[in-house]
Amino acid sequence: MVVKQFGHVLRDFLKDYKVITNSQLVLKRGFDVVLSCLVLPVVLFPILVLVLVASIDTQQFGLFSQDRIGQYGQVFKIFKLRTLKAGTHQLGHLKVSATRLGQFLRVSKIDELPQLFNVLIGNMSFVGPRPDVKGFADQLQGEDRMILKVKPGITGPATLKYKNEEALLSQQADPETYNRTIIWADKIEINKKYVQNWSFSLDLYFITKSIRN
Repeated sequence: MVVKQFGHVLRDFLKDYKVITNSQLVLKRGFDVVLSCLVLPVVLFPILVLVLVASIDTQQFGLFSQDRIGQYGQVFKIFKLRTLKAGTHQLGHLKVSATRLGQFLRVSKIDELPQLFNVLIGNMSFVGPRPDVKGFADQLQGEDRMILKVKPGITGPATLKYKNEEALLSQQADPETYNRTIIWADKIEINKKYVQNWSFSLDLYFITKSIRN
């Protein structure tokens, strides 16, 4: 109930800012549906194989789900291949937390392939701000909340800039503080510009650049 109320307030609030329009959101969603329907049949079998391999590697079910903050602040379940050892998760310490295979899957971003289902379902987009856990996007204030007008994406401008985020955090004495004060603050500004200047060609550019990288 609280989430629904927050979403309603946010939609009204965003009318005061120059952001992506509702008609553009419809176009963006249409593109997501078409592309996910084309891509999923091709990668479905590899995803199933990877889930099996990840299950053996981590000794847990290979498909991982977690609550993330989505469009208008609504909570949804994101899907990823499981990469972490049981009972371990240390931000900025990938070599400690992830299995050897898991490290490869995370660095190569292959662990995010199951998010194609999130796109098809409708709680994610191919391009947009990365969906964060609670404590980040749901705490945005003022015009920063315009980021929540769009669905979170598999890739995007901030994602591409910080494609080596795990390595960057591993170099910091306090990864958690660095993430919140430096990286997160920068991502907010990058994602605001994306929402304010959205175009279909811009999404195509980020998708193409992500594939090349």
